[in-house]
Amino acid sequence: MRGYKLKTLAATAALLATTSLAHAEDVEVLHWWTSGGEAAALNVLKEDLSGQGIGWQDMPVAGGGGTEAMTVLRARVTSGNPPTAVQMLGFDILDWAEEGALANLNDVAAAEGWDEVVPEALQAFAKHDGNWISAPVNVHSTNWVWANKAILDELGIAQPTSWDEFVVALEAVEASGKIALAHGGQAWQDATIFDGVVLSTGGIDLYRQAFIDLDPEALVSDTMVEVFDRMATLRGHVDENFSGRDWNLASAMVINGEAAFQIMGDWAKGEFINAGQVPGEDFLCFRVPGSEGTVSFNADQFAMFGVEGDDAVAAQNAMAASIMSPEFQSAFNVVKGSAPARTDVPNDAFDACGQQAMADLAEAADSGTLIGSIAHGHANRAAVKNAIYDVVTAHFNGEFDSATAVQELVTAIEINQ
Repeated sequence: MRGYKLKTLAATAALLATTSLAHAEDVEVLHWWTSGGEAAALNVLKEDLSGQGIGWQDMPVAGGGGTEAMTVLRARVTSGNPPTAVQMLGFDILDWAEEGALANLNDVAAAEGWDEVVPEALQAFAKHDGNWISAPVNVHSTNWVWANKAILDELGIAQPTSWDEFVVALEAVEASGKIALAHGGQAWQDATIFDGVVLSTGGIDLYRQAFIDLDPEALVSDTMVEVFDRMATLRGHVDENFSGRDWNLASAMVINGEAAFQIMGDWAKGEFINAGQVPGEDFLCFRVPGSEGTVSFNADQFAMFGVEGDDAVAAQNAMAASIMSPEFQSAFNVVKGSAPARTDVPNDAFDACGQQAMADLAEAADSGTLIGSIAHGHANRAAVKNAIYDVVTAHFNGEFDSATAVQELVTAIEINQ
């Protein structure tokens, strides 16, 4: 890693040679990383910038899906006082770029060689009109199951390898008196489960046709009815107190042995690691059964807003360079639970789940089965994403059956396209 560090320091020094950091302003950062594991990961970046003499003005807005943070951001930008950098996902980044609100990071990207090491699927959201506008921090994937190994061992349950086996496992846990599926009843969490269920039921083809291409025939297919049937099955194995529960509290239920499984993106691993747990010994990580070989992804990026003054620009550029340095990408993602946004980061420092995530990502990128998350703004723009949220959550809460959900889904998407 020393070679990486020397290269990064040299590139950054050349980039900033004309702009003194002696009086660099602090960076004000808006984000929603407020859970224990997330905060620990973010501290890696704070310390890196502190070592360069750059202060950090923290602006956390709780809410795992980032909806609340985007509301705060809109108010700040409207008042003419945007933060330096904002944690952002997918199409939200492109929307702000189209409004002309984001800074141009081409000089940093050229100095650091981002074009050669960032996968094209991520560049699609990090660039606008050929210009770099954000710095990708990681690649998360959503179709993961997290399991308490002690509960499975006690009940003699092997890691499920098919949907049917997964359902049998859920039933066995419930029969033992424990909670089968830890879940938080929030729209983005319901939709996160939906990512994996679509892939497990209809594979990459249905996922792409229905939720990337928005093909009406795919949306009203019998397979889509089965998707909602499977969602209803999962709903039957959630405890009665799930409504409004934060995702990290659901993770804690698995960590503490109250529940056996959680379907959640790989940011959940940060909670297990932060609790001192070891993959393979204390918990298991595996793809939603039936979705193996496919990866629904979202990538946290820091979108850089237009700032004024040489010192402010210098601090912003230094932050972007730090985010994309290989050593930071490794250190951050080891803690966060995600895979690096750069493809040239070694996997030596990563645990078994992290190495699996990196291998799955590389395989999916090569085979064309790496696809944007429905739930996390990488499949469609916000209007369509939110319309899907409404239908998925209404069905999950029992407002209508699966056949009706399919019809509601088609209508909602059609109205919001």
